[in-house]
Amino acid sequence: MAKKVGVLTGGGDCPGLNPAIRGAVMRGLDFGYEMVGLVEGWRGLMEMKTTPLSLEVVDGIISQGGTILGSSRTNPFKSEDTAKVAGENFKKLGLDALIAIGGDDTLGAANKLFKAGFNTVGVPKTMDNDLSCTDYTFGFDSAVSVAVDAIDRLRDTARSHRRIIVVEVMGRHAGWVALWSGIASDADWILIPEVPADMNAMCAHLKGLGNRGKQWGIVVVSEGVVLDPNQADGIEKDDFGNIAHLAGQDLAKTIADYVKQATGIDTRHAVLGHIVRGGSPTIFDRVLGTRVGVKAAEMVEAGDWGKMAALQGNDVVAVPLDKAVGVSKTVPPELYDLAKIFFK
Repeated sequence: MAKKVGVLTGGGDCPGLNPAIRGAVMRGLDFGYEMVGLVEGWRGLMEMKTTPLSLEVVDGIISQGGTILGSSRTNPFKSEDTAKVAGENFKKLGLDALIAIGGDDTLGAANKLFKAGFNTVGVPKTMDNDLSCTDYTFGFDSAVSVAVDAIDRLRDTARSHRRIIVVEVMGRHAGWVALWSGIASDADWILIPEVPADMNAMCAHLKGLGNRGKQWGIVVVSEGVVLDPNQADGIEKDDFGNIAHLAGQDLAKTIADYVKQATGIDTRHAVLGHIVRGGSPTIFDRVLGTRVGVKAAEMVEAGDWGKMAALQGNDVVAVPLDKAVGVSKTVPPELYDLAKIFFK
C-alpha cells in the first residue's frame, strides 16, 4: 500500500496543471497518503527538491494558470548515469509511488521509470492536444480560447486597414491549436504541419477575396509548418531532442512577406507564442484537470502502474503508457477538409 506519493509537472506549462495537482492531492488525502511535490519537474527528482502538498497548499489553486510546482524539460533518462540517479533518488526520497503530469516527453520518462521497477502513473497534459489514447488534454481548450480572442481582435485591425494578417500559434508536430482556432475565428486560410503548405493556392485565394468585396483576410499558421525541409538544421534542441525555439525561424514573417509579394496586399504578422499558455484555465480544463488528477490517485490506490488517466468519450479511464507515448496524435485529413469548406 502506498504511503508517500510524489507529484511532478514536466514540460511546458499550461492552464489546468494546478487543477490536476489539486485533484490528485485531494483524492490522495482520502486514502491517507503523504503527498509531496517534486519541484520543477524531473529536475526535482534528480536534485531531490521537494515541497509538501497539503490541503492548505492546494485549496484555491483550481483557478490559477501555470503550475505551483514549477516545471522544466529535464530528461532523467538522458544517459545511463542520469537514469541510475533517478532510480536512486526515488528510493532516497522514500516514495512509494509517483504521479507524473506532462506531455509525451514527461510521460515517456515516467514509462521508462515504471519499466525500471518503480511505481508510476501518468496524467496527460499538453496544450497541443497531441497525446495519443486520450480525446482531449487539459490546456488545449484554454489555449484555443486565448488564440481565438486574439484573432478576433486582429480581425478588427485587418478589416480597418484593409490588410491580411498572418497569425502564428503554437503546435510543433500537430496542428490542433491552429485548426480549432482558425475554424472558430473564421480564418481565410489555415496552415498545419500535417498538410504540405500550398503557398500558391493560398495566395490565389487571398487575392481572390476582393472579387466578393472582402478587402482583408486572416491566415492562421501552426509554428511547426515546414516551408523549407532544411529549416530545422542547427536549431537548438532540448534534453529530449526536440527543437527548443521554433519562434526563432520567423515563420509568420516569412509567410507574410511571401503573401505581400505574391498578392500586392498590405500584410502584417503576429506571433501569439507563449501568450496562449498563460492565464486562468477554462471551465472545461478545470474540470478535466480535476478528473484526471483524481483518477491518477485512484490508480495509485489500485496499484494500476504504468498507465495514464485518459479521457475517452465522457469517461476517464486508465490506459497503458506504452500505447500513449511515442506517437503523436495528429490532425486527420477529414478534419482539415472540414476547414477547407470555409476557404471561400
